[in-house]
Amino acid sequence: MQKPQRPKKAIALQYKPGDDHAPCVTAKGTGRLAERIIEMARKHGIPVKDAPDLVEVLSRLDLNDEIPPGLYVVVAELLAFVYCLNKKKGSK
Repeated sequence: MQKPQRPKKAIALQYKPGDDHAPCVTAKGTGRLAERIIEMARKHGIPVKDAPDLVEVLSRLDLNDEIPPGLYVVVAELLAFVYCLNKKKGSK
């Protein structure tokens, strides 16, 4: 028997080095809204990373909340992933 599929969740983070103290939540959603967040990210060339455990933790934050210090290392790894993708594409 198959497990029932959980609704898709998505979290968008923004971080401006030099301006922001820590990355903050700029969008979040479940189901159709999550799909729309992912669709918009891809449309604008923003990398999307599938990290269900991280999304689960971040979904507890409110919009515009900075990520808590306990997540700095995990999110830093995510940002490193994004920077590597951007470097490969020739972006800043």
